[in-house]
Amino acid sequence: MDATTNGSKQERSSSPKIDGPTNSMVTPLLTDLYQFTMAYAYWKAGKHLERAVFDLFFRKNPFGGEYTVFAGLEECIRFIANFKFTEDEISFLRSSLPPNCEDGFFDYLRGIDCFGVEVYAISEGSVVFPKIPLLRVEGPIAVVQLLETPFVNLINYASLVATNAARHRFVAGKSKVLLEFGLRRAQGPDGGISASKYCYIGGFDATSNVAAGRLFGIPLRGTHSHAFVSSFMSPDEIIDKSLRSSDGTGTCEDFVSLVQTWLRKIQWADSLRGVFGETNQSELAAFTSYALAFPHNFLALVDTYDVMKSGVPNFCAVALALSDLGYKAVGIRLDSGDLAYLSIEARKFFRAIEKEFGMPGFGNMTITASNDLNEETLDALNKQGHEVDAFGIGTNLVTCYAQAALGCVFKLVEINNQPRIKLSEDVSKVSIPCKKRCYRLYGREGYPLLDIMTGENEPPPKVAERILCRHPFNESKRAYVVPQHVEELLKCYWPGDSDKARVELPPLKEIRDRCIRQLDQMRPDHMRRLNPTPYKVSVSAKLYDFIHFLWLNEAPVGELQ
Repeated sequence: MDATTNGSKQERSSSPKIDGPTNSMVTPLLTDLYQFTMAYAYWKAGKHLERAVFDLFFRKNPFGGEYTVFAGLEECIRFIANFKFTEDEISFLRSSLPPNCEDGFFDYLRGIDCFGVEVYAISEGSVVFPKIPLLRVEGPIAVVQLLETPFVNLINYASLVATNAARHRFVAGKSKVLLEFGLRRAQGPDGGISASKYCYIGGFDATSNVAAGRLFGIPLRGTHSHAFVSSFMSPDEIIDKSLRSSDGTGTCEDFVSLVQTWLRKIQWADSLRGVFGETNQSELAAFTSYALAFPHNFLALVDTYDVMKSGVPNFCAVALALSDLGYKAVGIRLDSGDLAYLSIEARKFFRAIEKEFGMPGFGNMTITASNDLNEETLDALNKQGHEVDAFGIGTNLVTCYAQAALGCVFKLVEINNQPRIKLSEDVSKVSIPCKKRCYRLYGREGYPLLDIMTGENEPPPKVAERILCRHPFNESKRAYVVPQHVEELLKCYWPGDSDKARVELPPLKEIRDRCIRQLDQMRPDHMRRLNPTPYKVSVSAKLYDFIHFLWLNEAPVGELQ
């Protein structure tokens, strides 16, 4: 189906097609059975065309923090842009629903699409907070009900893992390179693909996931494993020993011998004498072979046998031999042991090589660390002191080991222009009714002060004008704010058959840049790992009064006997 920039049917037919979801399993059947049973009941009751408004939001920030990164919007728009039941899907539904379901319902399903639906959303990559709608979805109630589960599915994990990535970035610091290495530990292929995409949005620099690199243009990084090192027995296994110089003007016919020569020089260097003895020759053969294959990108995994007694000296011998031919080695990766200590010792060794042999820049060789890293280990490394330049993070990042789910919900807030509210004895689960507009108010220092929801028809907050902001449910929590800048949060990303302008889906790099920019804008006390200050989410005075009026109207009155 076609997208549109202004919503008219004529222009929609000539607009560029929006690709379908990244995962081909995201179809109209990717939902819970009760969505279809409700859709049938709506249809049977003649309510299926009634205009409904739903909010998609979450109630609590993840990982004990006070912010969340919103992700998954593009996949939602791709889904509704291509929403259509196939005959095979209709046949399956006919066999799965109770046999008394009338044929007319399946004819109705055959004809539906999402061009009667409007989607308003916060921009993907934004920093978001509880209760504020991430999406507002308007349309025929039966169709919108069928969007609930796939929308929640597409946003829940995406936002959770993007937030997890952002938290790792915050602890690691801006200067460090972060590499997502989680594919082998992710929850299935889609978990791996999604993690790579949303970790990149959250601030990671590259991924090891080749499929994600192809699909999304994420930079790829990777070297070799321990298996490559242990597969070699001796340098005699290397058949082609020649290596052409980087400028193409000459060839070293026996690169293996050049490496051995450099290893002896290192062993006998005054500043390094006694630091190590004989290194593992099979490891040296593996490093040499890898350098012959990738002289421009030589990065070695140095902990297969012993980091400081074998791995680092062997790496340096190969790196120095490459330097003779005009190449610059990348560095080493540490995948076990005391990462703080080993990184410091490796850096000392590199600097000693630089000084001993007059090799400018050798001391700054990249040190990458991996091995079940998470927020806590990054924080501990920072406190201990270390010389790691890049971190490869996998399991704890992509599985969101610290928290399983974000807990997005999808609640009806209006039908046929009549506001609806969902009540609960747990106040945190009471929904905020009616179609709303949402704004972020900024203070004099440029930081966001709070987010505020207003009724759809209320005048927007104005710069330099005082506005009363109220906690939705706590009468005593209120404050006046004089904003220096006002940002409306919900924008139209899918206008349906209305004439509203549609915001185009931005490229992934732009989403990532927005995320990094917004995280930088937040006040530091909202961002800290321990005891962060909660960010305020409020409603206008008018909306506050309406919430409580509706609450009293809808809540049943008890009777004591």
